[in-house]
Parts: sequence; structure tokens; C-alpha cells
Amino acid sequence: MDLRSDTVTLPTAAMRQAMAAAEVGDDVLGEDPTVRALEERTAEILGKEAALFVPSGTMGNQLAVRTHTEPGDEILLEGESHIYLVKRWEERGVRTLAQCH
Repeated sequence: MDLRSDTVTLPTAAMRQAMAAAEVGDDVLGEDPTVRALEERTAEILGKEAALFVPSGTMGNQLAVRTHTEPGDEILLEGESHIYLVKRWEERGVRTLAQCH
């Protein structure tokens, strides 16, 4: 399994089978039991009140930036950080969604 990015990892046959057999529901309405279980277990492991599943690393990064900044803030990034390394994809999101630079 290649965990460098959510866009390069290919599911195994067992993963595809698990996905096909999974009980599903509307996550937006809180009706997907798999997502609910994942969020609850993650919150438990981390000792938090709640957790939120996001389908990509980019979405997680954007949420983190928006949560910790105010519009107009300047963001300082470590040279090996994911947002910095893939800034051509994520920089516009930071500027547009969080209104930071």
C-alpha cells in the first residue's frame, strides 16, 4: 500500500470486496454507519469529543488552515510540509477558501 497520497494508493482486491459489501448511507445526513463508526473510533483513540472524516488529504489541510487562521493571515510553512510541497494544487485553496497568503 502506497500512503504517499490519497491519489496514488490503489485498493487491493480485499479492499474492493469490503467496499462492495459495506453498508452505506448518506454521510451528509449522518446516515452512513461506516463513516459514523470510523469517526467515533477515531475520536475514542485520540481522546476527543468527536472526529470528522474527510475524503482527501487536501481537504484535511484546507480545513486545518481555515480552522487555525483568520482571513488575511500569513501562513508560515515548514519546507517539507505537504501544503508547501504541493503548493501548486493547495496554494490556491488556501488563498481562496481561507483567504490567507
